[in-house]
Amino acid sequence: MAATNVVWHTATVTRERREQRNGHRAVTLWFTGLSGSGKSTLSHAVEESLFELGCNTFVFDGDNIRFGLCKDLGFSDADRTENIRRIGEVAKLSNQAGIIALTAFISPFCSDRDLVRSSMPDGDFIEIYVKCSLEKCEERDVKGLYKKAREGKIPAFTGISSPYEAPVNPEICLDTELHSIEESVQMVIGYLQTKGVLTK
Repeated sequence: MAATNVVWHTATVTRERREQRNGHRAVTLWFTGLSGSGKSTLSHAVEESLFELGCNTFVFDGDNIRFGLCKDLGFSDADRTENIRRIGEVAKLSNQAGIIALTAFISPFCSDRDLVRSSMPDGDFIEIYVKCSLEKCEERDVKGLYKKAREGKIPAFTGISSPYEAPVNPEICLDTELHSIEESVQMVIGYLQTKGVLTK
């Protein structure tokens, strides 16, 4: 049931004031890709570089979020959509706080990612497609999830029994089969510099 009788309270310490003090704009870096593509590794590596540059950052990792904020959700299409909606709202609040939010979620459906994008001001949502073939992801299989999915032990597993819709026109595409972590990080940092996110 939707909340009623609620009114948005406008803060006196604004996002703009926070960004000015931080020396950078607040944006959401949305890493999307198959399990095993390198989303978590890259998001944390990018955060490390941003942190060293003096930026205020935080990584929202798909697994970590499901320990708390989204622990009541499963992996049905409806639950996946709600999972992404929730993290989109958290990322928006983080941007209001002047933080560069990095999210590492499979987020398999274009419509869910587009919904988050449309809920944010222009330029706040930066979609980063962590591209990697299913074969390579299965070869890595860091968590052993693909093996379980192939054995039928994990239903509705993205890439096996549930679809993944790759971004059509992402701001950044990182091919983890072609580029090293260091090269990928520099691509992201370079993009942020070009777009004026990093103003120090």
